[in-house]
Amino acid sequence: MTAGGISVHAVDVAEGCPALGLKVTLAALDESGPRPVAEGVIGRNGTFDHPVVRGVGVGPGIYEAVFHLGDYFTAQGRPGPHFLDRVPFRFTIVEAAEHHHLPLKFTRFGYAVFRGV
Repeated sequence: MTAGGISVHAVDVAEGCPALGLKVTLAALDESGPRPVAEGVIGRNGTFDHPVVRGVGVGPGIYEAVFHLGDYFTAQGRPGPHFLDRVPFRFTIVEAAEHHHLPLKFTRFGYAVFRGV
């Protein structure tokens, strides 16, 4: 059975555009430490295209998504040091068959990430 998956949509709200090129890493967390599940970048439409979106490698458990905002700001020509660098977001999947969508809205000085639909 394939799980519901984990998707990400990232928007740089200060610039009013998708966060093209933003690096995202996703790991499953357990007693033995983090297990990498996915790594990639946000595409032109603001989404993370990876098999994890379709549920590959996703099951019940605790996960951590890390958004590499400092690297994104540097690539956009915004000089550092940056107030936000790597932003972790931990969440729990109870029902693997349910899809888990993580909308990320951010600026250089703040962010919001939550479970979307």
